[in-house]
Amino acid sequence: MDNNTPVEWFGWFRPDILVEYKQMFWQGAMITVGMTVACIIMGCALGLMLALARLADTRHQPWKAVCKYLLRWPSTAYVSFFRGTPLFVQILLMHFAVMPLFVHPVNGLFISGDLARTLKQDHGALMSGVVALTLNSAAYISEVFRAGIQSIAIGQKQAGMSLGMTHGQMMRYVVIPQAFRRMLPPLGNNMISLLKDTSLVSAIGLAEMAYAARTVAGAYGRYWEPYLAVALAYWLMTFMLTLGLRALENHLARADRS
Repeated sequence: MDNNTPVEWFGWFRPDILVEYKQMFWQGAMITVGMTVACIIMGCALGLMLALARLADTRHQPWKAVCKYLLRWPSTAYVSFFRGTPLFVQILLMHFAVMPLFVHPVNGLFISGDLARTLKQDHGALMSGVVALTLNSAAYISEVFRAGIQSIAIGQKQAGMSLGMTHGQMMRYVVIPQAFRRMLPPLGNNMISLLKDTSLVSAIGLAEMAYAARTVAGAYGRYWEPYLAVALAYWLMTFMLTLGLRALENHLARADRS
């Protein structure tokens, strides 16, 4: 038998292709995980601020108008835009239109010169992808936070205020901890969706797992091996994330019963 003859499993699957490009797949997986963690953290922080802005209200003028026109309306418009437009379009818009306004070698508003050129060449796709995914996920997460906060009975809020808490203390120590237990399942769904949505960033050249699969498919003209491997990798990641979220839910449930 010729040693150069590729080994086939089941008569059609060639594992040698995956072995040859294993480093690219591994690096792509690390980028995928890193992007997911960063976007979840920043998306939750921004989503909480958006939720609080949408719920902001007061009885007295001029603060009532401030809450309406400077907090509720802008945050509502933000959520409507990012929930009502395709994520793929948002990624392209961020990479080719928005980011060049702020990071550009000639006239960047935030960063210019050689640093901007280096960032654009080496990390441009990563920065655009992280920003786009964070802004998109924050819109969905804000709705989860808003629904969770509104689900807490008014009596809980009044009890906190009667103990002398400020509004911020009442939200921090009374409302949000109780709401978090109810928000965990939909937050988990958003995290899983975000993990899978990182594959869209390959469209702007980020070398994550989907980009690695497309590279291998183009090199060999074979599609079963790279795309099955990537599908399995995403499934394993989402399965592990699901197990972690389920363990956290069980832990919080035991804490409530104790």
